[in-house]
Amino acid sequence: MLKLSLEAIEVVDAIARHGSFAAAATRLNKVPSTISYAVSKLEEQLGMLLFERNGPRVTLTAVGDEMLKEGRWLLSAANDLESRMRQIATGYESELRLVHDSLIPTEALIDDIRAFEDLRCGTRLRVGCEALTGSWEALREGRADVVIAAGEGPAGGGYQAATVGSLEFAFCVAPTHPLTRLGRPLQRGDLLDCNAIVVGDSARTLSDRTVGLLAGQPRITVPSMAAKVACQVAGLGHGFLPRACIANELKRGTLVELSTEEPRAPEAFWLAWKTGAQGQALRWWRERMNRTLVPALLPRSFL
Repeated sequence: MLKLSLEAIEVVDAIARHGSFAAAATRLNKVPSTISYAVSKLEEQLGMLLFERNGPRVTLTAVGDEMLKEGRWLLSAANDLESRMRQIATGYESELRLVHDSLIPTEALIDDIRAFEDLRCGTRLRVGCEALTGSWEALREGRADVVIAAGEGPAGGGYQAATVGSLEFAFCVAPTHPLTRLGRPLQRGDLLDCNAIVVGDSARTLSDRTVGLLAGQPRITVPSMAAKVACQVAGLGHGFLPRACIANELKRGTLVELSTEEPRAPEAFWLAWKTGAQGQALRWWRERMNRTLVPALLPRSFL
Protein backbone atom coordinates (compact mmCIF):
# COMPACT_ATOMS: atom_id res chain seq x y z
CA MET A 1 0.00 0.00 0.00
CA LEU A 2 1.26 3.49 -0.86
CA LYS A 3 2.44 5.45 2.17
CA LEU A 4 2.06 8.83 0.47
CA SER A 5 -1.37 10.31 -0.10
CA LEU A 6 -2.41 13.55 -1.75
CA GLU A 7 -3.61 14.79 1.64
CA ALA A 8 -0.20 14.10 3.18
CA ILE A 9 1.56 15.92 0.34
CA GLU A 10 -0.81 18.86 0.78
CA VAL A 11 0.06 19.04 4.50
CA VAL A 12 3.82 18.97 3.82
CA ASP A 13 3.42 21.56 1.08
CA ALA A 14 1.50 23.92 3.39
CA ILE A 15 4.15 23.61 6.12
CA ALA A 16 6.97 24.25 3.63
CA ARG A 17 5.22 27.32 2.19
CA HIS A 18 4.24 28.89 5.51
CA GLY A 19 7.20 27.90 7.68
CA SER A 20 5.52 26.31 10.70
CA PHE A 21 2.95 23.72 11.76
CA ALA A 22 0.76 26.46 13.25
CA ALA A 23 0.70 28.54 10.05
CA ALA A 24 -0.04 25.45 7.97
CA ALA A 25 -2.87 24.52 10.33
CA THR A 26 -4.42 27.97 9.85
CA ARG A 27 -4.11 27.64 6.07
CA LEU A 28 -5.72 24.17 6.07
CA ASN A 29 -8.37 24.98 8.70
CA LYS A 30 -6.99 22.39 11.12
CA VAL A 31 -5.55 22.50 14.63
CA PRO A 32 -1.72 22.44 14.96
CA SER A 33 -1.76 19.13 16.87
CA THR A 34 -3.45 17.44 13.90
CA ILE A 35 -0.76 18.74 11.55
CA SER A 36 2.05 17.68 13.90
CA TYR A 37 0.59 14.18 14.30
CA ALA A 38 0.09 13.78 10.54
CA VAL A 39 3.73 14.68 9.83
CA SER A 40 5.10 12.46 12.59
CA LYS A 41 2.98 9.54 11.38
CA LEU A 42 4.11 10.04 7.79
CA GLU A 43 7.78 10.25 8.80
CA GLU A 44 7.38 7.07 10.85
CA GLN A 45 5.78 5.22 7.93
CA LEU A 46 8.43 6.39 5.47
CA GLY A 47 11.30 5.85 7.91
CA MET A 48 12.85 9.24 7.16
CA LEU A 49 12.64 12.84 8.34
CA LEU A 50 10.90 15.36 6.13
CA PHE A 51 11.53 18.43 8.34
CA GLU A 52 14.25 19.85 10.56
CA ARG A 53 12.67 21.24 13.74
CA ASN A 54 14.03 24.55 15.05
CA GLY A 55 11.54 25.54 17.72
CA PRO A 56 8.29 26.66 16.11
CA ARG A 57 10.03 27.10 12.73
CA VAL A 58 10.65 24.11 10.52
CA THR A 59 12.57 23.62 7.27
CA LEU A 60 12.53 20.82 4.72
CA THR A 61 15.24 18.21 4.79
CA ALA A 62 16.80 17.18 1.48
CA VAL A 63 14.40 14.20 1.45
CA GLY A 64 11.39 16.45 2.08
CA ASP A 65 12.48 18.86 -0.63
CA GLU A 66 12.79 16.03 -3.15
CA MET A 67 9.34 14.71 -2.19
CA LEU A 68 7.74 18.09 -2.79
CA LYS A 69 9.32 18.54 -6.23
CA GLU A 70 7.17 15.71 -7.57
CA GLY A 71 4.45 16.02 -4.92
CA ARG A 72 3.44 19.52 -6.02
CA TRP A 73 3.10 18.30 -9.57
CA LEU A 74 0.81 15.52 -8.32
CA LEU A 75 -1.32 18.03 -6.38
CA SER A 76 -1.61 20.23 -9.44
CA ALA A 77 -2.54 17.25 -11.63
CA ALA A 78 -5.16 16.11 -9.10
CA ASN A 79 -6.65 19.61 -8.93
CA ASP A 80 -6.77 19.78 -12.72
CA LEU A 81 -8.51 16.39 -12.87
CA GLU A 82 -11.07 17.44 -10.24
CA SER A 83 -11.70 20.68 -12.08
CA ARG A 84 -12.22 18.91 -15.41
CA MET A 85 -14.62 16.43 -13.82
CA ARG A 86 -16.63 19.24 -12.25
CA GLN A 87 -16.76 21.18 -15.50
CA ILE A 88 -18.01 18.10 -17.33
CA ALA A 89 -20.71 17.58 -14.71
CA THR A 90 -21.82 21.15 -14.05
CA GLY A 91 -19.78 23.52 -16.19
CA TYR A 92 -18.33 25.13 -13.05
CA GLU A 93 -14.72 24.77 -11.90
CA SER A 94 -13.91 23.21 -8.51
CA GLU A 95 -11.78 26.30 -7.73
CA LEU A 96 -11.22 29.69 -9.29
CA ARG A 97 -8.06 31.65 -8.46
CA LEU A 98 -8.49 35.40 -8.89
CA VAL A 99 -5.36 37.55 -8.54
CA HIS A 100 -5.54 41.34 -8.54
CA ASP A 101 -2.87 44.03 -8.66
CA SER A 102 -2.01 45.66 -5.35
CA LEU A 103 -3.24 48.98 -6.73
CA ILE A 104 -6.73 47.56 -6.16
CA PRO A 105 -7.32 46.50 -2.55
CA THR A 106 -9.30 43.32 -1.99
CA GLU A 107 -11.90 45.39 -0.13
CA ALA A 108 -12.90 46.98 -3.44
CA LEU A 109 -14.00 43.55 -4.72
CA ILE A 110 -16.23 42.66 -1.75
CA ASP A 111 -19.51 43.29 -3.61
CA ASP A 112 -18.32 41.12 -6.51
CA ILE A 113 -17.19 38.31 -4.20
CA ARG A 114 -20.54 38.41 -2.38
CA ALA A 115 -22.45 38.24 -5.67
CA PHE A 116 -20.37 35.25 -6.77
CA GLU A 117 -20.94 33.42 -3.48
CA ASP A 118 -24.68 34.02 -3.85
CA LEU A 119 -24.58 31.81 -6.96
CA ARG A 120 -23.93 28.77 -4.73
CA CYS A 121 -22.28 27.11 -7.70
CA GLY A 122 -19.82 25.05 -5.66
CA THR A 123 -16.71 26.77 -7.02
CA ARG A 124 -14.19 27.62 -4.29
CA LEU A 125 -12.88 31.15 -4.74
CA ARG A 126 -9.26 31.93 -3.90
CA VAL A 127 -8.26 35.61 -4.05
CA GLY A 128 -4.63 36.70 -4.21
CA CYS A 129 -2.74 39.96 -4.61
CA GLU A 130 0.47 40.70 -6.51
CA ALA A 131 2.42 43.85 -7.39
CA LEU A 132 3.41 45.13 -10.83
CA THR A 133 4.25 42.16 -13.13
CA GLY A 134 3.48 39.65 -10.36
CA SER A 135 -0.15 39.33 -11.50
CA TRP A 136 0.89 38.52 -15.06
CA GLU A 137 3.42 35.99 -13.81
CA ALA A 138 0.78 34.27 -11.68
CA LEU A 139 -1.37 33.82 -14.80
CA ARG A 140 1.52 32.64 -16.96
CA GLU A 141 2.73 30.09 -14.39
CA GLY A 142 -0.74 28.68 -13.67
CA ARG A 143 -1.10 30.17 -10.17
CA ALA A 144 -4.12 32.21 -11.28
CA ASP A 145 -7.11 31.56 -13.53
CA VAL A 146 -8.03 35.21 -14.02
CA VAL A 147 -6.11 38.37 -13.15
CA ILE A 148 -6.77 42.07 -12.89
CA ALA A 149 -3.32 43.29 -13.84
CA ALA A 150 -1.68 46.68 -14.29
CA GLY A 151 0.25 47.46 -17.45
CA GLU A 152 0.52 45.38 -20.58
CA GLY A 153 1.17 41.66 -20.32
CA PRO A 154 4.39 39.81 -21.19
CA ALA A 155 5.27 38.71 -24.70
CA GLY A 156 4.64 35.14 -25.75
CA GLY A 157 0.85 35.01 -25.67
CA GLY A 158 -1.07 32.10 -24.20
CA TYR A 159 -3.63 34.42 -22.67
CA GLN A 160 -6.50 36.69 -23.66
CA ALA A 161 -6.93 40.16 -22.21
CA ALA A 162 -9.26 43.13 -22.32
CA THR A 163 -8.78 46.62 -20.92
CA VAL A 164 -11.14 47.33 -18.04
CA GLY A 165 -10.19 50.82 -16.93
CA SER A 166 -7.35 53.03 -15.78
CA LEU A 167 -6.12 54.97 -12.75
CA GLU A 168 -4.80 58.52 -12.68
CA PHE A 169 -1.82 59.37 -10.47
CA ALA A 170 -0.83 62.34 -8.34
CA PHE A 171 2.66 63.14 -7.00
CA CYS A 172 2.26 63.42 -3.23
CA VAL A 173 4.26 64.07 -0.10
CA ALA A 174 3.48 64.76 3.54
CA PRO A 175 2.87 68.49 4.26
CA THR A 176 6.17 68.66 6.22
CA HIS A 177 8.28 67.23 3.38
CA PRO A 178 11.13 69.54 2.11
CA LEU A 179 9.80 69.36 -1.48
CA THR A 180 6.73 71.39 -0.46
CA ARG A 181 8.95 74.46 0.08
CA LEU A 182 10.13 74.75 -3.53
CA GLY A 183 6.97 76.48 -4.72
CA ARG A 184 7.28 75.41 -8.38
CA PRO A 185 6.79 72.31 -10.56
CA LEU A 186 9.30 69.69 -9.50
CA GLN A 187 12.17 68.79 -11.81
CA ARG A 188 14.07 65.50 -11.98
CA GLY A 189 17.02 66.95 -10.11
CA ASP A 190 14.81 67.98 -7.19
CA LEU A 191 14.01 64.33 -6.46
CA LEU A 192 17.49 62.84 -6.46
CA ASP A 193 18.33 63.71 -2.85
CA CYS A 194 15.01 62.50 -1.40
CA ASN A 195 13.77 58.98 -0.76
CA ALA A 196 11.31 57.58 -3.27
CA ILE A 197 8.75 55.15 -1.84
CA VAL A 198 8.29 52.31 -4.32
CA VAL A 199 6.23 49.14 -4.37
CA GLY A 200 8.44 46.09 -4.93
CA ASP A 201 7.64 43.90 -7.93
CA SER A 202 6.35 40.54 -6.66
CA ALA A 203 7.31 38.68 -9.85
CA ARG A 204 9.79 35.84 -9.30
CA THR A 205 10.83 34.99 -12.84
CA LEU A 206 9.63 37.82 -15.10
CA SER A 207 11.80 40.93 -15.28
CA ASP A 208 11.13 43.44 -12.52
CA ARG A 209 9.09 46.44 -13.58
CA THR A 210 9.79 49.90 -12.18
CA VAL A 211 7.66 52.99 -12.77
CA GLY A 212 8.80 56.59 -12.35
CA LEU A 213 12.07 55.76 -10.57
CA LEU A 214 15.21 57.71 -11.47
CA ALA A 215 18.61 56.03 -11.82
CA GLY A 216 20.61 56.24 -8.61
CA GLN A 217 17.69 57.63 -6.62
CA PRO A 218 17.52 56.62 -2.92
CA ARG A 219 14.47 54.53 -2.25
CA ILE A 220 12.47 52.58 0.31
CA THR A 221 10.81 49.49 -1.16
CA VAL A 222 7.51 48.36 0.36
CA PRO A 223 5.27 45.34 -0.37
CA SER A 224 1.98 47.04 -1.27
CA MET A 225 0.27 50.26 -2.30
CA ALA A 226 -1.28 50.58 1.17
CA ALA A 227 2.24 50.48 2.67
CA LYS A 228 3.42 53.09 0.16
CA VAL A 229 0.60 55.45 1.12
CA ALA A 230 1.37 54.95 4.82
CA CYS A 231 5.08 55.70 4.33
CA GLN A 232 4.39 58.86 2.37
CA VAL A 233 1.85 60.07 4.94
CA ALA A 234 4.57 59.51 7.57
CA GLY A 235 6.93 61.77 5.62
CA LEU A 236 9.42 59.02 4.77
CA GLY A 237 9.52 59.83 1.07
CA HIS A 238 7.70 60.85 -2.09
CA GLY A 239 6.12 59.27 -5.13
CA PHE A 240 3.14 59.00 -7.43
CA LEU A 241 -0.02 57.55 -5.87
CA PRO A 242 -3.35 56.53 -7.46
CA ARG A 243 -5.61 59.55 -7.05
CA ALA A 244 -8.59 57.30 -6.24
CA CYS A 245 -6.67 55.71 -3.37
CA ILE A 246 -5.77 58.91 -1.56
CA ALA A 247 -8.92 61.05 -1.74
CA ASN A 248 -9.31 60.90 2.04
CA GLU A 249 -5.66 61.75 2.72
CA LEU A 250 -5.78 64.74 0.37
CA LYS A 251 -9.01 65.95 1.96
CA ARG A 252 -7.58 65.65 5.49
CA GLY A 253 -4.30 67.26 4.46
CA THR A 254 -2.12 64.33 5.53
CA LEU A 255 -0.88 64.28 1.94
CA VAL A 256 -0.43 67.21 -0.43
CA GLU A 257 -0.24 67.03 -4.20
CA LEU A 258 2.70 68.70 -5.96
CA SER A 259 2.99 69.44 -9.66
CA THR A 260 5.87 67.91 -11.64
CA GLU A 261 7.41 68.68 -15.00
CA GLU A 262 7.10 64.98 -15.88
CA PRO A 263 3.69 63.71 -14.70
CA ARG A 264 2.95 59.99 -14.67
CA ALA A 265 0.59 58.72 -17.35
CA PRO A 266 -2.59 56.91 -16.26
CA GLU A 267 -2.11 53.17 -15.55
CA ALA A 268 -4.22 50.85 -17.69
CA PHE A 269 -5.80 47.78 -16.11
CA TRP A 270 -6.36 44.51 -17.91
CA LEU A 271 -8.59 41.55 -17.22
CA ALA A 272 -6.73 38.48 -18.46
CA TRP A 273 -7.21 34.70 -18.55
CA LYS A 274 -5.64 31.66 -20.19
CA THR A 275 -6.49 31.10 -23.84
CA GLY A 276 -9.07 28.34 -24.18
CA ALA A 277 -10.31 28.48 -20.57
CA GLN A 278 -14.07 27.77 -20.67
CA GLY A 279 -15.34 27.33 -17.09
CA GLN A 280 -18.62 28.96 -16.06
CA ALA A 281 -17.06 30.63 -12.99
CA LEU A 282 -14.38 32.23 -15.15
CA ARG A 283 -17.05 33.38 -17.61
CA TRP A 284 -19.04 34.91 -14.74
CA TRP A 285 -16.04 36.89 -13.50
CA ARG A 286 -15.17 38.08 -17.01
CA GLU A 287 -18.68 39.41 -17.52
CA ARG A 288 -18.87 40.84 -14.00
CA MET A 289 -15.60 42.76 -14.27
CA ASN A 290 -16.50 44.16 -17.67
CA ARG A 291 -19.74 45.50 -16.18
CA THR A 292 -18.50 46.77 -12.81
CA LEU A 293 -14.78 47.51 -12.95
CA VAL A 294 -14.91 50.31 -15.49
CA PRO A 295 -17.87 52.39 -14.26
CA ALA A 296 -17.73 51.73 -10.53
CA LEU A 297 -14.52 50.24 -9.18
CA LEU A 298 -11.71 52.47 -10.35
CA PRO A 299 -13.18 55.95 -9.87
CA ARG A 300 -14.14 55.53 -6.24
CA SER A 301 -11.88 55.84 -3.21
CA PHE A 302 -10.40 52.48 -2.21
CA LEU A 303 -8.72 53.25 1.10
